[in-house]
Amino acid sequence: MFLWFVVCAPVLVAEIFQSPKVDYRLVSFGAVFPMVGFLFLPSATHSFFFPVVVLTVVMLATIGKRLLRRRLLGFPIGLFCHLVLDASWESASVFWWPLFGSEQAQQIPESSHVVVRILLEVVAVLLLVWAAKRYRLTTQSAQKKFLRSGHLPANYLS
Repeated sequence: MFLWFVVCAPVLVAEIFQSPKVDYRLVSFGAVFPMVGFLFLPSATHSFFFPVVVLTVVMLATIGKRLLRRRLLGFPIGLFCHLVLDASWESASVFWWPLFGSEQAQQIPESSHVVVRILLEVVAVLLLVWAAKRYRLTTQSAQKKFLRSGHLPANYLS
C-alpha cells in the first residue's frame, strides 16, 4: 500500500490546511515511515504515541526557528495521516501500544486484506491524476519545482 500513503496523505493535508507552504514531501515520507518501522518495532510506529512524541520533539527542537518548524512539521503530520489512512485504531493493542502491554502486535493493519490493498493502490493512482490537475502539477516545470521544494504552486486553489 505504498502509493496509498504517498499520495493520499499529502492530498488530505493540502485539502484540509490549504497551505502551499507545507513540505508535502515530508508529509509523504511521514506517511510511509511506519511501514519501515514494521521491520523493527511495528506496534510502536503504528501507535498514537509515536507521532505525538515526534511532534513534541519537532516543536521543542525548533523553538525560535519558525521556518524550520514549518518545514519539519510535515513529518509528524504524515505520521498522523498514516494512522488515519491505515485505520490503525481498529486494533486497540496497536493504536494504544504500550498501554495494553509491551508485546508486539501479531499483525499491523496494512499487512492484511490483499484485495483491499490492491484496490487502494488503484484508488491512489486515480487520486494522483486528479491531484496533479487540481494542484496544477501537470507541467514539467511545476513538477520540478514541487520535487525541489515540496511546496504546491501558490495559486493552486484559485
